[in-house]
Amino acid sequence: MNFFGKRPLIVYALLCLFISCKNNEKPVSTVKEEMTAATYKEAYRPQFHFSPPQNWMNDPNGLVYHQGIYHLFYQYYPEDSKWGPMHWGHATSEDLVHWEQKPIALFPDEHGYIFSGSAVVDSANSAGFGTIENPPLVAIFTYHDPDGEKAKKKDFQTQGIAYSLDNGDTWVKYEGNPVIGNEGIKDFRDPKVFWYEQDQKWVMALVAGDHLQLWGSADLKSWEKLSEFGHKKGAHGGVWECPDLFKLKVTGSELEKWVLLISINPGAPNGGSGTQYFVGDFDGQRFTTDQEDAKWIDYGTDNYAGVTYNNIPDGERIFIGWMSNWNYAQATPTETWRSAMTLPRTLSLQKIGTGYTLFNYPVAQLNQLVGASEKKDKTLEIGAKDTIPFDHLNQAEIKFKTTSKDFVLSLKNTKGEELVLTITSDQKLFLLDRIVSGKTDFKETFANTIQQMPVDQLPEGEYEVRALIDRSSVEVFLNKGQYVMTAQVFPNEHYQLLEIENTGAAALEITKLTVNAVSKIW
Repeated sequence: MNFFGKRPLIVYALLCLFISCKNNEKPVSTVKEEMTAATYKEAYRPQFHFSPPQNWMNDPNGLVYHQGIYHLFYQYYPEDSKWGPMHWGHATSEDLVHWEQKPIALFPDEHGYIFSGSAVVDSANSAGFGTIENPPLVAIFTYHDPDGEKAKKKDFQTQGIAYSLDNGDTWVKYEGNPVIGNEGIKDFRDPKVFWYEQDQKWVMALVAGDHLQLWGSADLKSWEKLSEFGHKKGAHGGVWECPDLFKLKVTGSELEKWVLLISINPGAPNGGSGTQYFVGDFDGQRFTTDQEDAKWIDYGTDNYAGVTYNNIPDGERIFIGWMSNWNYAQATPTETWRSAMTLPRTLSLQKIGTGYTLFNYPVAQLNQLVGASEKKDKTLEIGAKDTIPFDHLNQAEIKFKTTSKDFVLSLKNTKGEELVLTITSDQKLFLLDRIVSGKTDFKETFANTIQQMPVDQLPEGEYEVRALIDRSSVEVFLNKGQYVMTAQVFPNEHYQLLEIENTGAAALEITKLTVNAVSKIW
């Protein structure tokens, strides 16, 4: 820890105290709320997604549920709005919708920066950091030694741990760090740890270059390597990052399968960063799969490094991703802050055809933010268009059902900017076009192509189309999350018009259409 790493928090606290004195002795908590409300009115600032009050953020870290609290740690640089020496930022929530900002959890030290990782509840106190009555939270993370990197060594990333006895408010680093050294692997990082009940041990998924390593431990401090996976499986266009391994029951059956998430950069289907997944089996030592082709949790350009929560009751799997792409992440046109998280999404596994598909769909708690409106049915003849004016289209949910796979949705403003969403049955594709969506020239790779997603396994009958737009992003979910696209957009003024066009050879029937404002959380 050092003074300079804490400086933004100290300045923030002093500012709160100063303003408190100037506001007739208002409580600091009230002043903080007022400051937060002012901060979150900035241009492009998401209103119902998590983003830090200021400065740079990337990967979600340490997602864990404990004592009624959802913890969200994240890669954070408190000195600038571009990437720098990594800390773990921290926020908490009771409902996965409204977030409370917390002090920085982990600071760089003599071993290096604090890169991505995970957190667990050590209920049996296997590490000895707490007691059975007060089990510790244990964070497992990558140390990144910048001096070793500059010296062109290959062993500059190691794994460390820290613990908390007050549900994440304060942390103590283990004096025996690092707990896993490095024998010469350049990219050796992002530990995701979980408890494997059958063998009564901890299992760590850890990336090593372009493949996965699995490690085991009885106490979170001493680890042994179990196996490797992925040398000849999946996409290998770039380095593997942010693994996650968990079990899901196949919807409508008693069968359980294991799901492995692997983020990759570059090498995603629409360029740059993306997250692939594998469905298979895990026996406590090895993960295996018959899956031959790469599958993607999200085909949009802006969902990366996503992982799931540990310790959620009833085995539910909640996923959060970083809503950006390393192709342009440090150049996006925001000022005091940079980057947001995706909406939290519930994961489910369904058997479709001969394989398994991982669905991801916004958590039900989000519905509390969506306004109530009358559901309308529409029928558009061949080639017809319909327009719906809506003042809050920049902070809205669009939802309807249809059987058609030939239509265009366009979000427009008076400056001639538009975000265009197209589905076509001939090509069996869903397209996202942000080429003239607003500010795009901050990086050539941001909007130089139309994003594509194959949708060849959509049901023949009626399915749901849902889009959530939040100032500088859009998340599209087809058939309750069977197909998903997430993308950033930066219009120069809010979109105010939704245009629906029928491009098919038959009438376009839309049922239960709603266009609703979504309430802000800040």
